[in-house]
Amino acid sequence: MHDMYHEGNRELQNRFGSTALADRLIEITHRTVFNDSDRAFIESATFFFMATSDAQGRPDCSFKGGPAGFVRVVGDSELAIPDYDGNGMFKSLGNIQANPNVGLLFIALSDTPKRLRVNGVATLDFDPKARAGITGAQVMVRVKARHIFPNCPRYIPDLGNGTQSKYLPEKGKAPVEPAWKSFDHFRDVVPDRKA
Repeated sequence: MHDMYHEGNRELQNRFGSTALADRLIEITHRTVFNDSDRAFIESATFFFMATSDAQGRPDCSFKGGPAGFVRVVGDSELAIPDYDGNGMFKSLGNIQANPNVGLLFIALSDTPKRLRVNGVATLDFDPKARAGITGAQVMVRVKARHIFPNCPRYIPDLGNGTQSKYLPEKGKAPVEPAWKSFDHFRDVVPDRKA
């Protein structure tokens, strides 16, 4: 079993007939090193979401924003993210101190939606040299990626045009399937849709 899936994932994959698809997605889309497309997308982002949890596993999710390029790919599998002054609760950073496992979601809410997930291990870098030249950074968060993978963007709305995704289920209409499900790499493992 790939370390991205645990028994709970597998139980539901089995229930919904998606185990072969889940395995194929790992085979085709999963990586541990950022590629050029990942770098361009991440470094163009003006926001992302960071999921953390405390030592007991209680989750927290936070919006992180900044100018394009505020998140940088600084190694094959490493990101550097400035942390700016916030509300003083230190939910994300405090959780990282207690439990370094993080999940990041980069997302484009546009007419060409895109999602990229980065799961890894975070550390806090308090060295002033690490944040030199980064206005407003009080600490740098460094994330060593374990899992890098795109995520199907089909339900992402186009906020610029104010339109919902064409993939949203509608009563009385057949669902619109995303194109990727018919690609040669996937069509043989896509399960029948359950109502």
